[in-house]
Amino acid sequence: MVEPISGVRIPDSKLARDVTQLIRDTESELLFHHSARVYFWGAITGNRQGLNFDPELLYTAAMFHDLGLTARYEGSQLRFEVDGANAARDFLRSRGISEGDIETVWNAVALHTTPGIPEFMRPEIALVQAGAGMDVAGRGYEQFTDGQREAVIAAFPREPDFKHGIIDAFYQGMKHRPASTFGTFNDDVLAFKDPGFQRIDMCSVILASKWRS
Repeated sequence: MVEPISGVRIPDSKLARDVTQLIRDTESELLFHHSARVYFWGAITGNRQGLNFDPELLYTAAMFHDLGLTARYEGSQLRFEVDGANAARDFLRSRGISEGDIETVWNAVALHTTPGIPEFMRPEIALVQAGAGMDVAGRGYEQFTDGQREAVIAAFPREPDFKHGIIDAFYQGMKHRPASTFGTFNDDVLAFKDPGFQRIDMCSVILASKWRS
């Protein structure tokens, strides 16, 4: 059992335990620890901002948010975020969770790499993106105390070369579906890892369309 960190604890429910077991059995240690940290960064942020959020839904979304990067989706051509969102939806439906709550979790997972939108939606959706941004890119780093950062990392260690590790995890999960990265910053990962990757340029798409003007 992980001790509470700044008043945040992992929900003690059968649903949360089932989520933990599924993700631990499916993801690498790097992605599992990352997903748990995303929950804590998000929940601590939510408490600091006085947001009213459901910890169980936030935890579920945080844990599923990168599931689409795993080997079980190596044949998918969907955005990896959608694979994870669909998996979360199916998991929650099998346990009788309400469609409203399922929609919240689906959106939180599907939109976590889409800046400029989640922060205006339900707190659980906003906080998954905030937590992911903190853990991957250090967004909001200064808003956490040294003690908070140290406690989260102690509970869910950040690998010595996590920066390159997470980039590689993104690449491994997306290299077989390069078209799915169009319109997101995910194409930065493919461009960084694969010198032969060709970005889709929206201006060229517009100019090459069948419209005469």
